[in-house]
Amino acid sequence: MDDYRAVNRANWDDRAAVHAASAFYGVERLVADPAALSTVVRFDVPRLGDITGLRGVHLQCHIGTDTISLSRLGARMIGLDFSGAAIAEARRLAARIDADTEFVQAEVYDAIDALGRRRFDLVFTGIGALCWLPDIRRWARVVAELLEPRGRLFLREGHPVLWAIDERHRDRLVIDYPYFETPQPIVFDDATTYVETEVTLEHSVTQSWNHGLGEIVSALLDEGMTLTQLVEHDTVPWEALPGQMQRVGELQEWRLVERPERLPMTYTLQAVKPA
Repeated sequence: MDDYRAVNRANWDDRAAVHAASAFYGVERLVADPAALSTVVRFDVPRLGDITGLRGVHLQCHIGTDTISLSRLGARMIGLDFSGAAIAEARRLAARIDADTEFVQAEVYDAIDALGRRRFDLVFTGIGALCWLPDIRRWARVVAELLEPRGRLFLREGHPVLWAIDERHRDRLVIDYPYFETPQPIVFDDATTYVETEVTLEHSVTQSWNHGLGEIVSALLDEGMTLTQLVEHDTVPWEALPGQMQRVGELQEWRLVERPERLPMTYTLQAVKPA
């Protein structure tokens, strides 16, 4: 297996500027409106609650739109991502809006040392992050070590059942990819990305892993975390299954057109580190 980190980093370096220029991430809206939030963060505001004054770190922050949105809700945020190009876009956005948000380039598994062994009240991880990590238990150990006692993990992710669906079928739901974590990665060669663009990615190969919901929960429990919320949603922020979905609601998320109760699209998980 090639070094998955180098392979995936090259792909995400290619995506950074494309995503920053896209309507999907709404960078210009964040610049124009000081009260604007990313759609991902807006979706979970009722579950986030009051985060004013919390010291937070956003793991796998990409170009920083969610990180800055959390800072606008009152948290003192740091964003961390392995892509230098993404971190550059995040810092550029923070400078444009004069946001007091720090961004650090580092791998998730190296986050403890990269962040100077600081502890946080909030660890946030957004959609489409965990699939780039080969070992969910190692991730859970990092999360637990980053948190202060009584600190909280907040995770909204794509549901592992969704990740197991082969999206190339446009007339039915076909499970064809692994649901559980596997030793070897799932390898894709795709020069497109999930935002509307005419750009073709130079580095098209990615390596990813699925992690079952039970594996994720068990990994956190084994680190002594206490699960406080697990909510499954039938919507996702992009057209994950082309040809089978429609936009719904004020936040313009996507849901199956036919019998949406068949498939969980995303979930919100919260867990607390005991005192």
